[in-house]
Amino acid sequence: MKLVFLDAKTIGDDIDLSAFDQLGEVVKYSFSQPEEVPERVTDADVLIVNKIRIDEAAVKNARNLKLVCVTATGTNNLDKAYLESRGIAWRNVADYSTESVAQHTFAMLFFLLEKLRYYDEYVKEGRYINDTIFTHFAEHFYEIKGKTWGIIGLGNIGRRVAAIAEAFGADVIYSSPSGSAPQPGYHQVPLHTLLKSSDIISVHAPLNQYTENLINADALKEMKPACIFLNLGRGPIVVEQDLADALKEGQIAAAGLDVLCKEPMSADNPLYAIRDSRRLFITPHIGWASVEARTRLMGIIYQQIREFFAES
Repeated sequence: MKLVFLDAKTIGDDIDLSAFDQLGEVVKYSFSQPEEVPERVTDADVLIVNKIRIDEAAVKNARNLKLVCVTATGTNNLDKAYLESRGIAWRNVADYSTESVAQHTFAMLFFLLEKLRYYDEYVKEGRYINDTIFTHFAEHFYEIKGKTWGIIGLGNIGRRVAAIAEAFGADVIYSSPSGSAPQPGYHQVPLHTLLKSSDIISVHAPLNQYTENLINADALKEMKPACIFLNLGRGPIVVEQDLADALKEGQIAAAGLDVLCKEPMSADNPLYAIRDSRRLFITPHIGWASVEARTRLMGIIYQQIREFFAES
């Protein structure tokens, strides 16, 4: 059996993939351009991919191909109808990064809520040395306790964030963009109500017809001026130009983003011009990528391949 990793670099060089050698011949490509894929998959039995597009153009000559494993939850990069027509199975992985993304949600919140970069620079630039009093009050921060936290998308990650927010004393509400039935034990509200009521809003929804461009100029205008907005779902859920305008005009207090419409970021992204870290904090899609989450992810992929061929 031949296993081909088409974009192994997206898992990170620090993750041990040696277990896959037990399954057969393993070929790892750090990255693959679309035009390189057809030749690289010709004699593959299994493809392991993250973002590479797998469709007829990519794998039409891969006559041995039996299984495509996506090292992520989202499967927008798969032409599932074509794979089904060829009898090629596919697998993805859910719930491997819940703890990692939930933790990163709060890391982003605290960075913005407590103005951590400002205070770090205040000390390191020497301004605290021989200051007049022992506490510096130039930037204000507030407690989570008693605030309303609105969650858009109450899947595994959303529920974990809800539990942690409640532990800090927040009142948690949520909205389902797809209109799914209320979940027992959680307070579901219409999106309009969530936007108007929340002091903190975090997005943990997938990208689909219900969520694309969901957070646009109209949605941002409904938010409180003191609201902190966090997107840890998918970049195109937010209209980036509208968010940039809202931040410049002070419509909301701050935004934290771990995902963008185009990744890596492009130089013409309207958010790139906003350099005030008290208003905008962007991380390069790292919320999912704790060492534990990536190790867990590849362990699940390994088991999926073993089980697939054991059952074949």
